[in-house]
Amino acid sequence: MGDDETRALLPKTDKLDIFCPSNTQGSPQNPSREEETGCSWKHLHQSSHHPLDSLSCCVKYLTFVWNLAFSITGLLILAIGIWGLSDKESLASERIAYLGSDPMLFFVLAGLAASTMSLLGCTGALSENSCLLKLFTGGIITFLILEALGGIVLFSLRHQIKASLQDSLMTAVLRYQDDSDLQFIMDEIQTGLQCCGVESYLDWKTNLYFNCSSPGVQACGVPASCCLDPLENGTISNSQCGFGALVLEEFVAQSTIYLGGCVPQLSRWLHNHAGAIGFYFVFLIVIEVGSLLLATKLLAGIAFARTRYNSGSERTYLLSYHQRQRGFYS
Repeated sequence: MGDDETRALLPKTDKLDIFCPSNTQGSPQNPSREEETGCSWKHLHQSSHHPLDSLSCCVKYLTFVWNLAFSITGLLILAIGIWGLSDKESLASERIAYLGSDPMLFFVLAGLAASTMSLLGCTGALSENSCLLKLFTGGIITFLILEALGGIVLFSLRHQIKASLQDSLMTAVLRYQDDSDLQFIMDEIQTGLQCCGVESYLDWKTNLYFNCSSPGVQACGVPASCCLDPLENGTISNSQCGFGALVLEEFVAQSTIYLGGCVPQLSRWLHNHAGAIGFYFVFLIVIEVGSLLLATKLLAGIAFARTRYNSGSERTYLLSYHQRQRGFYS
């Protein structure tokens, strides 16, 4: 029987199978478009098992260590916020309605956001999970956009913010004895900025207990946080160091308490420390951009390793397929 007759009896092979082998013949399945570009729920726990090059390996562990440090920092901030809320019983059922006005809530939200994003970066880098890394980069980009918008809003509404700050501080002066949180904030501001009152120390006359018409012992006085030396060379703060300061002449009172208000003092402090504030803001931006660049580089390394692995698998299959075909027809 001749060669032509023998070939006629053999099963015909489509020429396209040589160049585009189907999965039914044993070729490795290529990743679908969802695996390459999307993040389905079933892929959240899957990682790339393809070996990375040396540079990508260095970027991987640098990204992990980088985000681990900020994860620890975020968890510490979160712990401080939760401790503050629990210590002041802000989480109790009878005070839950005032939770939004508690300053410790800022620490909770900031720590939660920082720790969550950093843990995403840590987990995604260590497991080489493209989905988690994409979520991490998306979160960083969102933070950068919000910070830029926040800076623009603060600059454009600086006069309205100053007026709002004056109203808030005046509320703290009026409710100084009624709200422990406002009392703590006002004392910290006056001690830190070395000021007294909102515009001047005379603002304390509007307080019901410090007003000169009040029958209490605090009448015509100011809080101890207004005093130049509240310790008075001792170890315990003298809570009565500001009593009677509102009836003194100004040149006499200035030897005992601060006369300037906190809003003018805050404006001077911001003007004098504008360089340091700008440095911290730039430092924060550099940290976020550095995290974004590391995650982007690692994503590129994972994609390159996957492409290299798929190309090598296809070449190996085609070579094996041609060898089988030559052996079959020989």
